[in-house]
Amino acid sequence: MAPSPDDAVARAARERVTIVDMDNRVIGEAPRARMRAECLVHRATYVFVLDGAGRVLVQRRTATKDIWPAFHDLAAGGVVAAGESYDEGAAREAAEELGLEGVPLEPRFEFYYEDPMNRCFGRVYTCVHTGPFRLQPEEVEWVRFEPIDAVLDGRITPVTPDSLMALRRLVAEGLVCTSPS
Repeated sequence: MAPSPDDAVARAARERVTIVDMDNRVIGEAPRARMRAECLVHRATYVFVLDGAGRVLVQRRTATKDIWPAFHDLAAGGVVAAGESYDEGAAREAAEELGLEGVPLEPRFEFYYEDPMNRCFGRVYTCVHTGPFRLQPEEVEWVRFEPIDAVLDGRITPVTPDSLMALRRLVAEGLVCTSPS
């Protein structure tokens, strides 16, 4: 029997995540629910899946997500678990959310994101993969490739603001192409 959405939400709230200071040094760990409630600074991973033709894989987040429910997310990823490295977290999240295993993830850069609900140091990764994908139903409703230009010019909304910030930087630094290569 598959876990109910309520079970998945409760399990996620109990997950222990890495907590860091404003210099991105590990200072402890906390349950995910406390991290969200107190807006503690944490680490997160962002895995952008590209198709090599100027498109990025866009996910529709489930309505049960603890932050930005039902938004479009431009990257697989999430909070880094306690005791986990960025690389381990990125591989775990790509496998959990999209079924990506054995796909090389290219580390790109780290950045800081902050808004009233979220403060995190993120590490961005890219990979090229066109499927198939195995979605995690508790987190991802559907996925589809969209032109990067369509995302950047606002034709796809609403979009998670942290992943949009990271995509803009990937493009600005010439790390992804917005048209076929």
